[in-house]
Amino acid sequence: QVQVVESGGGLVQAGGSLRLSCAVSGIAFSWTTVAWYRQAPGKQRELVADINIGGSTNYADSVKGRFTISRDNARKTVYLQMGSLKPEDTAVYYCNARIESINVWGQGTQVTVSS
Repeated sequence: QVQVVESGGGLVQAGGSLRLSCAVSGIAFSWTTVAWYRQAPGKQRELVADINIGGSTNYADSVKGRFTISRDNARKTVYLQMGSLKPEDTAVYYCNARIESINVWGQGTQVTVSS
């Protein structure tokens, strides 16, 4: 009964900002590593950022300095603050929650960055 639900996607002009949310339920959130991935049409899904139970973060080189991942254990939500957006950031963004062998994906949220 694990649920991962993304929200916050939309259309934004290059240079703008968006904040994505990932709400996780049905799992011990405090012991869950959460990651954001993205996938453009015809492209392989790629890791954008992740955050572990201790708050340690990891970012793809392409988003370092522009994106920030954070977690709110009380709300069982992980956020991806995206700034200085570029057209190449356009993709469906997916949230992934992992604890031990359990690995659950959300449905994705579309982010489109115009030139």
